[in-house]
Amino acid sequence: MKFTIFATLLASAAAFAPSSVERTSSALSMDRRAAFGQIAAAGAVLAGVPAIASADGAVSTATIQRSRSVYGDRIISLKAAVEKGDFAAIADEKNAFILFNSGAYPKEKAKKAAAIAGTNAIFAAIRAGDKAGVKSAYDAYVKDNSITGFPAIDNTYGQGYSSDYDYRVKTKSA
Repeated sequence: MKFTIFATLLASAAAFAPSSVERTSSALSMDRRAAFGQIAAAGAVLAGVPAIASADGAVSTATIQRSRSVYGDRIISLKAAVEKGDFAAIADEKNAFILFNSGAYPKEKAKKAAAIAGTNAIFAAIRAGDKAGVKSAYDAYVKDNSITGFPAIDNTYGQGYSSDYDYRVKTKSA
């Protein structure tokens, strides 16, 4: 807000700046001062434009579903590694947990905090070297967040299931 007011004041100051030449300026007959004044005014207006927009980060049902499916599938795929106690494979997929937490619960702070706590419990058990702790924390995380991976696909899901622009393309669900 402060920046927008500053940009407005700068633009008005540039408009009323004294000019050494009293002639009408056009695109072809313009002195350097007038040109820089117009450039500064246009720059100030353009700099203020992004402050006006207030987007929500494209949070929609589709983006939440995409996040749950893509990252949930990566998390569900770790089941064999959890069973074997392969801590390195689980640690390699840490970003899947982080991206799932932020994408599946973009506006639900309590659920997001619970998911982050579940992730922290998994990685605390890995740091402790507790195989049984990792398994129980992983199972609780999957259950609490209702992670199922990709759903079975058939043509009742619409055209997206067979499109090259769908997020399920080139995955095991397609």
